This record gives sequence, structure tokens and C-alpha cells, in this order.
Amino acid sequence: MTKQKSVYRKNFSLIIAFIVLLSAILVVALLITYSLTRKYVTNEFSSKKIEVLEQTIRPYNDFFYNKIPRITSYQGYLNKASATEYASSVFKTYPFVKSVDFYHFEISNHPDPQGVHTERLNQVVRNAYHFTPSARDTGIIQTKTISDKEVKRKDDFNLMALKLGNFIQEVDTSRTYTSEETFSTFYDIKPNKISYINNPSLEFLRIYKDLLTSKTSSSVYPQDLMVFNLTPTNLVVKNTHPELYQHISIQQVLYYPLDANAGEKLITDEIALPGAFSGYKLYFQSDANFGQTEVFRRFLPSAGIIIAIYIFLLIIGWLIYRNLNVNHKLFKLQYDFINNFTHEFKTPVSVIKIAGSNLRSDAELSDRQRMHYGKILDQEADKLNELMNRLLSFTQLENRSILIKKEEIKLDEFVDKYINTFKIKYPDFKLSYDIKNVQTFQSDPVLLGSIFQNMIENAYKYSPPNRKEQHITVERVKKDIVFSFKDKGIGIPKREVDNIFRKFYRIESQYNQNGSVGLGLAFCKELVNFMNGDITVKSKLAEGSEFKIILPINP
Repeated sequence: MTKQKSVYRKNFSLIIAFIVLLSAILVVALLITYSLTRKYVTNEFSSKKIEVLEQTIRPYNDFFYNKIPRITSYQGYLNKASATEYASSVFKTYPFVKSVDFYHFEISNHPDPQGVHTERLNQVVRNAYHFTPSARDTGIIQTKTISDKEVKRKDDFNLMALKLGNFIQEVDTSRTYTSEETFSTFYDIKPNKISYINNPSLEFLRIYKDLLTSKTSSSVYPQDLMVFNLTPTNLVVKNTHPELYQHISIQQVLYYPLDANAGEKLITDEIALPGAFSGYKLYFQSDANFGQTEVFRRFLPSAGIIIAIYIFLLIIGWLIYRNLNVNHKLFKLQYDFINNFTHEFKTPVSVIKIAGSNLRSDAELSDRQRMHYGKILDQEADKLNELMNRLLSFTQLENRSILIKKEEIKLDEFVDKYINTFKIKYPDFKLSYDIKNVQTFQSDPVLLGSIFQNMIENAYKYSPPNRKEQHITVERVKKDIVFSFKDKGIGIPKREVDNIFRKFYRIESQYNQNGSVGLGLAFCKELVNFMNGDITVKSKLAEGSEFKIILPINP
């Protein structure tokens, strides 16, 4: 019978297209993710410099907003000892302070040619000192007295005295002066220098204002001025993002790298320092490869997630394909089963129909003819009955609805009976057997007989005409009985060994195109499992096969 092609077919081009499309999406997703990561790192290189600046100038802000205003707490009564102690604490805490000039001056309405005059107000320096940290880190500072000539030569005191005098003239003593007035009057911020006068209270401001109009000689009132000379390069750079910035330095605002090709190899950026450090900037630079490493470091987790999704989709696709493939195989098995069973039923039914038609014909039939047709009807009915019984038995085995009826089986008689039966049925079939170390076996003779019948039938069916022979060995091995069925048939391809025990499965061969439903070995497998045993096979293509059935002696 010509084998019909299945209506289902595998579309490998569709599978390949799916994998190619999924892989293309993976590549595009990885490229987009890499591009976005690179852009994000580039943006961070520009934006995170503000955090570095804030951390770097935090000591400066503490110095400016907290340390310097403490001078006011002395209310103008700083002397050499206390000023030295204050300057020492500044040098110890803030290494960017290079030196401190201290001016202790007095305000009065006494005329003095050495002072700074504003209307009737006169401001005269009484003591001036220059403090510098020691060359060695001993905690001892160097103190130098500033002479009157040096005071005049320096503009620090003169400028601050004028600012204070002008402020006293214009201040409204009926209210507290604002923080803006404080910074504009008592501070003077220049590149690398901060000058500060202690803030007089409102009571002293009223006294100073009265001095402007008073014609009588007044008392003198002390004030303190400190000038801090700064070194911006002594600021400690706090690189809060070492993954972005390889090198950070403090440079002058006009600094640019001398190497013209540096820009091709370096990623650079800059941000100006505030306040007294305004002439300097933080200069950021990273090697191009260093930046690329950070891009890859951030890209890899995202790439991992994308690849995981890709693998997940592939697995989903494979599961769908496997499910469709299983359905395809089930359909093929059902199709083959229906096709083969139809053929198996069709042949005896056709013979029965022909025999019945002859019996019903008007022609006179002899007794011999009637007996012949009756025999045909009986044989074909037996075939149909055997086919139905096999299906029914298979179903009962799967549902575990068969009971094992154990009897003592004399193995030599049992095996000899089946060999003689098949020698009569197939005269050209050479059968032999050998029994070792065992004589009897407790088992169900019907179930064991079904196994023998299928094994011998398959050996004859799948053997070439000139090699139709089989040797059966029964042997006790420890606590098991091993039945070995060795033939010289066509053999089984390696790729098919795992499939031969499946229900309705048939190996495509010239030996099974007619008269095979694909239940024989599957039936044997179910029987052996039902009897708590195991079945194995060794086979070489074109040389033969050996089936071993192992059953426990005491199941």
C-alpha cells in the first residue's frame, strides 16, 4: 500500500525566519541600549561635576559661613594671643588658607593723621600681625608684626575702613541690618583673599553714628579686621564619582592642555570655583578608554536583561514548536493507526464479503466448497477477533484493569510449546532456545505468552528471507529472570531505538507496509512494566537485534 503524506508539515523556513527576526530584534535592542547608555554616561560626565564641586568646596563654605563670623564673638577685643590661637585653628582645619593678617584698630572722633577719616570718624590701627603656618607640620605658627608703613602700603585696612565709615553714615539704627548689608560691608572678597571686620551691634552703631555729629572728645572703641590669603590649589578635591572622572585638578580659569591632540584621547570638562576661588576651576579629564569601560560596565546589566528576555522568548518559541511537534506526531500516530487498522480490517472484511457472496450465490455448491468457505470465514473472523483483543488488552494494561494470575511455569515446556507452534506456522523460521540456571518460574502464562508471541512474530516479520532465525535464552541472573530474544533481522537505526516502544509508531521499512499497526513492541513494553520488569534492546543495522526482558523472580 502506498504511504500517504501527512497533511501536516514542518515549515522550517518559518522557524528560521522567527529566529532571524528575534536575533535582529536582539541586535537592535543591544545597539539602542548601548547608544543610550553611552549618551547617559556622557550626560553624567557633565552633570555630576556639580556634586564634585559641592563636596570639594564644602570646607571653604564651612570656613566662610561658620569660621570667619566667629571673629564677631570677640566684639573687637582680640589681642595677639587670642588672634594667634584663632589663626592656628584656621591653619589646622583649612589648609587652603596661606596666611592671615590681623588688624586691631580703634574708632573714635579724635583726629589722627595715621588713621582713615570719614567725616568726624577716625579709624586707627593700633596693632597688626601677619600669621603663617610653620614650614613643618608642628602646629606652631609664625607671627610677624606689621609696621605702620606696611599698613599704609597695603590697601586691605584702608578699603575696609572706608566701607565701614560709609556704612555708619548711611545705616538706619532703628532696625537690624540685613544679611546683604553684612556681606557688602563687613566682607570683602577678592581673588584668593577674604577680608572681614567684626560686626558691631546696633548699640555700637548708634554710638559710632553719634560720633559723626559730636564735637566733644569721645572714648575709643575697638574693632578687629582679619584678612585671609588663600591658596586654591590646596583645596582637597573630593572625587565622588571615580567611575566617571579619572583625574580632577584645580587649574586657573585660562588653563588649557598644551597638547593639541589631547582632546582626541581625553574627555574633558570644567566648572568654575566660587567666591574667593573664582580665578580657578575644577578641571575634569578621563581617558577615552576609561570612559568606554564605564559605558560597558553600565551596559552589561542591561545587555544581560535583554539577552535573558531573548533566551526566554526562544524557550517560549521552542516550547510552542515542541507542543506543535508533539501534536503533529500524535496526529501522525492517529493517522497511521486509522490507516493501518483500516487496512487490517479491510482485508478480512473483504474476504468475508467474498465468501459470503459465494455462499449466497444461486450456483450449486458442493460440501467441500461450503466447508472451504466456512473455514475462510472462521479464519478471518479469528483475525478480526485477535486484532480487537489486542487493542482491548492494551487498553486494560494502560488502565491497570488486568489481574496477574500466577502459576508455576515449567520454562522448558513453555518455551518449547511456542517454538513448535511457530515452526508449524512458519516452516522457514529457524528457532532455537537455551535455558540456564532455572527450571520453573512463577508468573501469568497468558501475559508471558503474549510477550513470547510478539517477540517471535516480530523477529520473523523483520528478517530478510535468507536470515529468518532467532535464538531464545532464558537465564537466572541474581533475583531476576532474563529472557533474551536474538535475531539476525534488518536491525534498528540508532535514531529510532527510543521510539520503537511507542504506541502506533512504525519504522518506515518494506517489512511493515502491510500487516503492522505499531502495537507489538508497545504492547510488550506495557506488559513488562505491568509485571514490574524492564525491557532493553541492542541492535545493529543490517545485522540483527537482541531484546532482553528482565522480570523479577519475586515481584
